Amino acid sequence: MPPERRGDEIVVCGKRYSIGTPVVLWTDPGGYDAYSTELRFPDEPPKDAPQGLRYQPGRKQLSADGQVLERVLALSGSSRCRDELDLALDQFVLHYDVCGTSRQCFKILHDRRALSVHFLLDVDGTLYQTLDLSDTAWHARQANPRSVGIEIANIGAYAPGSATLDEWYPRDELGPYLRFPEWMKETGVRSAGFVARPARSERVLGRVHGRPYEMHDLTPQQYDALVELSVALCELFPRIEPDAPRDAQGRVRWDALSADEFRDFHGILGHYHVTEDKQDPGPAFDWELYLERVRSRLASRSQP
Repeated sequence: MPPERRGDEIVVCGKRYSIGTPVVLWTDPGGYDAYSTELRFPDEPPKDAPQGLRYQPGRKQLSADGQVLERVLALSGSSRCRDELDLALDQFVLHYDVCGTSRQCFKILHDRRALSVHFLLDVDGTLYQTLDLSDTAWHARQANPRSVGIEIANIGAYAPGSATLDEWYPRDELGPYLRFPEWMKETGVRSAGFVARPARSERVLGRVHGRPYEMHDLTPQQYDALVELSVALCELFPRIEPDAPRDAQGRVRWDALSADEFRDFHGILGHYHVTEDKQDPGPAFDWELYLERVRSRLASRSQP
């Protein structure tokens, strides 16, 4: 009999690993199951419901020139699953969902677009795992076979002066807070009464692919959970290095990698590093603070 579920585990090759922050699995009540071919929200059906799988079973192991070598066995009980997955996984891709909540994100991905992602990160810091990491989620094109993906609940980045940010983030005496629109009848946020506030009180303006965008930051609770998950992934899969692509001056890059750079990169990526038509996780994402926290936690856990 498997050990009792603690509520902070992720699943890799059918085995649970504690990561120290709340995780709702696809098998848990209220979880989001990317394996299902049924609508997750049948009371909110799309006009044309997608059919079939929303993910790729197993992993395609790639050679240095990008050619497929073999597929990892997914959830089959094979003793080779972890060994092969360790060779396949070397990237962690960060997205914002442009949906505002994990519930809305899964509805769009699964029930509308027939896509998937391994993790959802809600505004209160709750993580949802939708697939075993031995299976391939459809979230970032050429990164899919070699990556873990996460969708972070955030309405996203916009051209400077966009009214969207005003609509989603009014202010009170404590600063900006997330106000869900009236059409969102149910948010799915698990922490009762939770008020989501950005980690920084002002919008952050920056350039992605040379174009200006502004957005509100993630919540502190999201950063905390993301750090814990990132530490766990770097420990479980040592080929995922705790760093992002950097320029010649050592700064985190705000453009897409070339094909050769992408092939050779092993670490943590924004979606915009993978493709030029994406901006997530956006200019407000505090890369340096996040990466420093991940490296510090890894260093402290490696001490005797």
